Amino acid sequence: MNLQERVGQNIQDVRRAKGLSQEALSFAAGLSRSYMGKLENGRNAMSLIALEKIARVLGVDPSELVKPRVRSK
Repeated sequence: MNLQERVGQNIQDVRRAKGLSQEALSFAAGLSRSYMGKLENGRNAMSLIALEKIARVLGVDPSELVKPRVRSK
């Protein structure tokens, strides 16, 4: 899994844990829903500004979205 895919999966995990829809997150971050979908699926690279906006809405430090994923055993 590359960094782009990892960040997308981390965003999706945190978003779901917070009970937010993709649409709600994208609206609150000022991004389009289709763009958010591409980010979560690892198909688009994001700017640091977008990463900051998403992290702010999710209530986490941007570094949390870049961390390696925890593997289940």
